[in-house]
Amino acid sequence: MSGLSVPVPIGSVADALGCGLHEHVALVGGGGKSTLLHALGLQLPGRRILTTTTKMGADQHRGHPVLIGPTDAEIEAVEAAAVVFSRTQGSKAVGVAPSDCDRWFRLADHVIVEADGARHHPFKAPRPFEPIVPDTCTMLVSVIGADALGRVIADQCHRPLRVAALAGCSPYVRLTPDAAATVILHERGARREQPASARLAVVITKVDGPSAQLAADLVAAIALAEPAVTTVQIQRF
Repeated sequence: MSGLSVPVPIGSVADALGCGLHEHVALVGGGGKSTLLHALGLQLPGRRILTTTTKMGADQHRGHPVLIGPTDAEIEAVEAAAVVFSRTQGSKAVGVAPSDCDRWFRLADHVIVEADGARHHPFKAPRPFEPIVPDTCTMLVSVIGADALGRVIADQCHRPLRVAALAGCSPYVRLTPDAAATVILHERGARREQPASARLAVVITKVDGPSAQLAADLVAAIALAEPAVTTVQIQRF
């Protein structure tokens, strides 16, 4: 599937990504992963497990039941959607092991994992130990905020030196759509830990009037380089 040329509402993201009946989605990259986690949790059918292999706010459950270090029986007892952490530390929740996600994928209809951190930046390039992606992931979704495009890499990106190195430019220049596409598609970029069986998708968040053309140019750059990658633009909300 090629990229969508116009932004869609967040409430349509599961359909826009072409999610199937049994998905293990890993969200990596920059700003908007937690919002996407919960959007997919609402839109996908059946028993859904929402979790992280890194850290997230302990309050980021959006009213769903929260399970701490659950047994497999507790996972199987989930009726709709549940948020799962291994433990909490004050205001932070500590993520689960990737092997847990793999096991739960046999017990649930969908597992959705926030598998990366970006310190609230809209774009990033990973270090060697990032992201933490489960082996049975079926869809790796690379997230980039449209507010990274056209802005100085050093100002807007997490790990800006790595972004610049993969893009082949200075960290003190503006991030072009072509440079962002290069980082996303690079084997040491967003797809560093992409399982062989997982398809890659890209979600561009926070698309509005000022960023619309840059986001469209990123869609075109990704489609030109790898037509099989699904790219979805999400309207700013």
